[in-house]
Amino acid sequence: MSPPPAPPAPPVYRGRLAPSPTGYLHLGHARTFWTAQERARAAGGTLLLRNEDLDRARCRPEFVAAMLEDLRWFGFTWQEGPDCGGPHAPYDQSARLDLYRSAFDRLRAAGLVYPCTCSRRDIAESAGAPHESGVGGGDEPLYSGRCRPERLDAAEQNRRAAWPRAGHSWRFRVPDGRRLQFIDTALGPQSAVAGETFGDFVVWRREDLPSYQLAVVVDDAAMGITEVVRGADLLVSTFRQLLLLEALGSPAPAYHHCPLLLDAAGQRLAKRHDSLSLRALRAAGRPPADLRLAWA
Repeated sequence: MSPPPAPPAPPVYRGRLAPSPTGYLHLGHARTFWTAQERARAAGGTLLLRNEDLDRARCRPEFVAAMLEDLRWFGFTWQEGPDCGGPHAPYDQSARLDLYRSAFDRLRAAGLVYPCTCSRRDIAESAGAPHESGVGGGDEPLYSGRCRPERLDAAEQNRRAAWPRAGHSWRFRVPDGRRLQFIDTALGPQSAVAGETFGDFVVWRREDLPSYQLAVVVDDAAMGITEVVRGADLLVSTFRQLLLLEALGSPAPAYHHCPLLLDAAGQRLAKRHDSLSLRALRAAGRPPADLRLAWA
């Protein structure tokens, strides 16, 4: 009798650093990114750098240059990225728009998205739109479904069905009542209920650009990412992204959500914390090794 076939080898670890150049990176970014780097090293895998530069109003070339310089100063190394290339180039999201458009077209053809004319004020003031709850929640109001096609008359449905992609926000319709679950490699089992923990979310912005949710899902799948390491403030976003991955027929990576670094007042660090930016710490002569020791 022949021996049973050997089980398939586990996928080679592929992690990523995915900063957005809308300001200078701070110590909180560095701690989360360091966790990503250490996990990639421990697994003998590959770490790539992706420049998430889709915010045209706030992303600037000088922030991109500072991002690369400050990461290297702190001790980061990556094997693929916008500065060194790699098999999944380009690594600047602004150069990957065709991939995002193709993914959007697939979602639209499947009837999973719809155009939304609501302003932020409309959403905030709509009845039944409390802020999302749960760990990592509160990132946006729970959408009321006001622009869902079944809430419109037939004439308006037909009119909107012919609308072009640009000029409107497009929302992914979540399966109300469906419980989603995953095991976070840092926080353990996680669950959320679509339509309760989070609502229909934007996948395409009115300025004809993908949302964060769609862009990272497309890129993580295309670049073969096996584990996403990021801050705990993005925990609820994971459930949105799991739905998008399923809709696009892509396997889900593992997720590892890190605790956030807080300032003296107990607030999470943001790019407005100039004194804790890597650029300011470098100018002050703070050795990266000492900063990393403080985390321990």
